[in-house]
Amino acid sequence: MPLRMKALVGLVLFFCCLGQCSKSSAQTAPELPAAPSAASSLTQGNVSKIAPVRTTVTVLGDPTPVLVGESARSVVVMDTQEHPLAFNTVEDYLRTDSSVQINQRGAGGYPADLSIRGTSFEQTLVLIDGFRANDPETAHNNLDLPVPLDNMANIEVLHGAGSTLYGADALGGVIDFVTARPAANSLWVSAGAGSFGENQQTFVGNYAHRNWAEQISGHRDYSSGFMYDRDYRNESADSESWLTSPLGTTDVLLGGSDTPFGANNFYGNYPEFERTKGWFASIQQGLGAKTNVGYAYRRHTDNFILIRSDPSVYANNHIDKSWQAIARRQSTWNEKDGLYYGLDFDGDSIHSNNLGDHARNWGSGYVDLDWRSWKRATFSLGAREEIISGGYDVFSPTAAVAYWLHSKLKARASAGYGFRLPTYTDLYYSDPTTVGNANLKPESAWNYEGGFDWYPRNSIGVSATGFYSPQSNFIDYVRTSPTALWHATNLNGLTFAGTEASLIWHISQSQQVNLSWTWLDGAQSVLNGLQSEYVFNYPVHNAVFNWYASAGRWVMINTRVGVQQRFQQTAYPVWDISLVHEHGRVQPFVQMTNLSNTGYDEIVGVRMPGRAFLGGVKIWLVAPH
Repeated sequence: MPLRMKALVGLVLFFCCLGQCSKSSAQTAPELPAAPSAASSLTQGNVSKIAPVRTTVTVLGDPTPVLVGESARSVVVMDTQEHPLAFNTVEDYLRTDSSVQINQRGAGGYPADLSIRGTSFEQTLVLIDGFRANDPETAHNNLDLPVPLDNMANIEVLHGAGSTLYGADALGGVIDFVTARPAANSLWVSAGAGSFGENQQTFVGNYAHRNWAEQISGHRDYSSGFMYDRDYRNESADSESWLTSPLGTTDVLLGGSDTPFGANNFYGNYPEFERTKGWFASIQQGLGAKTNVGYAYRRHTDNFILIRSDPSVYANNHIDKSWQAIARRQSTWNEKDGLYYGLDFDGDSIHSNNLGDHARNWGSGYVDLDWRSWKRATFSLGAREEIISGGYDVFSPTAAVAYWLHSKLKARASAGYGFRLPTYTDLYYSDPTTVGNANLKPESAWNYEGGFDWYPRNSIGVSATGFYSPQSNFIDYVRTSPTALWHATNLNGLTFAGTEASLIWHISQSQQVNLSWTWLDGAQSVLNGLQSEYVFNYPVHNAVFNWYASAGRWVMINTRVGVQQRFQQTAYPVWDISLVHEHGRVQPFVQMTNLSNTGYDEIVGVRMPGRAFLGGVKIWLVAPH
């Protein structure tokens, strides 16, 4: 056993004993979340008064749910239940965070790459209710989610390294899609139609009992495409059940998706076609108030055709599988202080006509000590040891502190380590333009950040953060000339630094303004004339303005204006507006995207759609009480 692992296990046992010794004086511990980022069922809804900004609950970046005002990390919480008809996709929500970069190949049901604070799209970990959902074949499929947006309660975003709590791939940040447990019986359907032949249908049914809850949902979105070979059909459905017994809460989630799409010019000057399918199943079981165990399984297929009209020319067929087993426990000695620790066991495999047949496994243990009972300060210290098949291990420590300089002003700082395992595409892919590298090492990076959170009023929250991240063994594709092959390689000497700032202002019960801006500076010293595919694909400036306003009970207006400037490119604006009637059994809506009719690419060479409209209606067949 590695020395660091022995030290970690010893630290866990020591604090377990300490927690047991303190049990006689400890108060009743709060319910342990299902995983480090387990679901929070909190939704703001239509409240009678303005909720304090700092009281939003987050479960990301901490081993137990905390208020945003108490967190020592930079975390953004997006409530997907508040104005659901104003947003069409998860990408629409993520675009409201200026530190999140979305690289999409089309609107609506098209897949998208995402990154946080300028890191590559493979350095962000995606979770579903705390379980890993990253695709081991390629991170291009990380947002191919098997759970419809309508079954989500929150989307939570952690900026910066998170490997201590969440393991591999949490190098640039973590995004958790948290599902919603229903609080009342309901049934609703919706339908819409719009530009480029788009039409969509959705249904959601909820059943809520004192000890049992069930949600079933399904979604279909189709478009004939805004240009040749850019059609898509996105279908997803899921079922989630919750059962509360003397043993604890049982949560079972089953979901699936099917997304065929035209891929014209996605990976070259060809009329390409691709179809992905995903299946996801998870179960979490509470064992009393302090222990939780769970298991998740994900299966994903990716079929790619180079010439849509003639699949025999060139095709790739990939089937990948992954699983995760978790055990979580807490030892607390009062309501705010405690030790949180657990074990993770993970594995993935792939069967592919291009990549071959491969598999790997890894296991880890983590421990996190949280002190929150001090009058002005909170402190957390954590560590994780990951042992990976192939003969290597990774140690991921983290530390974070927050200090209230004033009752309305908090200073915070953190340092953490993150790492990423190469995908199977990085390791084994080969085509006429790109070659993988089976000898790639895992990526790693330190993340250092410090900032302030200011709450001059209950209705206003202002945050500012500076960050710095030096990377090691960054995986990139490089070549010596425009006619040479791209080769996967590890690079060193890459750093990212920047600042991010945000304002949340609940002007009134019916009006809210959100502003955010992120500036990035990337530096490298090892390319030496080589051309890079990913190093410089980041926004130097990204600013987002969001305004929500309700005109009585008649209409809610949501407008978003985003302005982005990528490295050595011209800034461009994109303007979206939604109009929604949110009251009554019949709720019409209109979503207007790219009203500025901006011509732009989020992935170089892949044009995004121009101005588009989607209109529809949501009908409550059984309204919640």
